[in-house]
Amino acid sequence: MTDTADRTDEIREVERIIIRFAGDSGDGMQLTGDRFTSASALFGNDLATLPEFPAEIRAPAGTLAGVSAFQVHISDHDITTPGDAPNVLVAMNPAALKAELDTIEPGATVIINTDAFEDRNLAKAGYDANPLEDGTLDGYTKIEAPMTSLTKEVCKDIGVKPRDAERSKNFFALGLVSWLYSRPEEPTMIWIREKFKGRDLVIAANEAAYRAGNAFGETAELSASRLAVRPAKLPGGTYTNINGNTALSWGLIAASQQVGLPLFLGSYPITPASDILHELSKHKKFGVRTFQAEDEIAAVGSALGASYGGHIGITTTSGPGIALKGETLGLAVSLELPLIVIDIQRGGPSTGLPTKTEAADLMMAMYGRHGEAPMPIVAPSSPSDCFDVAIEAVRIAVQYRTPVMILSDGYLANGTEPWRLPSVDDLPGLSVEFASQTNGVDDEGREVFWPYVRNDDMARPWAIPGTDGLMHRIGGIEKQDGTGNINYAPDNHEFMVRLRDERIRKIAETIPPLEIKGDADADTLILGWGSTWGAITSAVGRMRAAGDKVAQVHLTHLHPFAPNLGEILGQFENVIVPEMNLGQLTNLLRAEFLVDAQVISKVSGQPFTAGELVARIQEATR
Repeated sequence: MTDTADRTDEIREVERIIIRFAGDSGDGMQLTGDRFTSASALFGNDLATLPEFPAEIRAPAGTLAGVSAFQVHISDHDITTPGDAPNVLVAMNPAALKAELDTIEPGATVIINTDAFEDRNLAKAGYDANPLEDGTLDGYTKIEAPMTSLTKEVCKDIGVKPRDAERSKNFFALGLVSWLYSRPEEPTMIWIREKFKGRDLVIAANEAAYRAGNAFGETAELSASRLAVRPAKLPGGTYTNINGNTALSWGLIAASQQVGLPLFLGSYPITPASDILHELSKHKKFGVRTFQAEDEIAAVGSALGASYGGHIGITTTSGPGIALKGETLGLAVSLELPLIVIDIQRGGPSTGLPTKTEAADLMMAMYGRHGEAPMPIVAPSSPSDCFDVAIEAVRIAVQYRTPVMILSDGYLANGTEPWRLPSVDDLPGLSVEFASQTNGVDDEGREVFWPYVRNDDMARPWAIPGTDGLMHRIGGIEKQDGTGNINYAPDNHEFMVRLRDERIRKIAETIPPLEIKGDADADTLILGWGSTWGAITSAVGRMRAAGDKVAQVHLTHLHPFAPNLGEILGQFENVIVPEMNLGQLTNLLRAEFLVDAQVISKVSGQPFTAGELVARIQEATR
């Protein structure tokens, strides 16, 4: 070994790297990927991530069902996806190698923990022979490291027991990968000391394992494999690495501060929505109150009660929880109270794929309540866009006195990207006025408060219970407009049904017009919603770079639609809609605008990649 290992002229610069960490669910792959991502964010790279969790909570160790993976795409330019095929795979055991080898590009680098490739683990993964020896990895750049044994060795002298030391092998992998791809060491060391403060042996073991991984890269003469990605040229400002659930939480807090009302979350834990409850519970200083209910029905009921009391009522869940909340959501429509309902979509039906992504709850959001019970629906397009969409949902809810559905998904919830912190001065202004005086006269000529008198937005007054002189009654039985008296008359019911529908459609008047990206004179429009934005944007960029003319429009507002959507759809010969379902938005577009939209479906629990979209768009337009 010579001192040339650290020469900068041996570090080759590339525009981007896609790394996939994979191992058993107990190997700490999510933490490893997250730490590599954070170091890359601090270095200044643009990035996008795709964490993937086993569907089973306690899948047998060493089996394919127990593989946990984390993919991160870092670049020196703007990117919108975690990448199509990784350039690098870190495989901590045979199951990880078998499960993930087909996902990486030909000739990729495979970094292997050789200690795990013993007969017992090979059998669990379904290997008849050792893939390190039978030619399975021919054509790949193979880096073998006895991560487990080396970690135990470096931890021996600091007094860490072998079993405890083994838990730090993921930091060995992180140290090796950080050396190979020129990630700074100090951010990880700071994180270790803060995360495990007061647990000195754990700190020492993790630091020793990380540095051992670094040292292995040098002593194993891997300098030829070293790569570096320059920082991306991003607009100036203060950045943080954020995932969708955190961005939603912060957006809700920002909205409550802007409107000047406390925020209440009533939630029952469910994957992949639980992190919103965890995040909001940290922010009591902003007037946030969180309640972990005993079930989904109690969760939404408490949130609706908070709205009745003058709070911003929030409830979070995934698809199965939306089904359970349906009756109370219908009540919220009847009461005409602000309520934010967040659905972090996952694979279904029933329990389905709890840890995998899907976007198949659109029809349930539109029609999943008995009777005519219209609700506005908005959907974020990226992790950071979750912040803006949360604020927009609160705006609609308080301005129009209505429950609002936010449709995020597991991909956005867990995926991360750099986000420039906005200035408070740049946040949209929100306001609400509570009713403060009587507005009607009863049959005996006395001044009273009528709960269904409407303003120009067709919104009824929001009266805080206990306000002097504003005693009123609301409920689920059909009411008379204005007075709020119970009224079963057929004509009244039809009037109220149509009025509630018209009020929601009126929201379109405050939705900004859609903008066409790409080639406005193209024959083909790619129309998307939700988390398909990243893959669509990348695919459209590739097609245009190759000389194809193609346009792109992405929807945030799914009910009601933006007012110029019909006009835009009429401009194109081909309308193609990529969806992580069997065509739910496509069917709505066909019904609403009589357009022959074509769906590109994917329901595998995985997000689209840009490459597969390019191929399927080209096939659809031949």
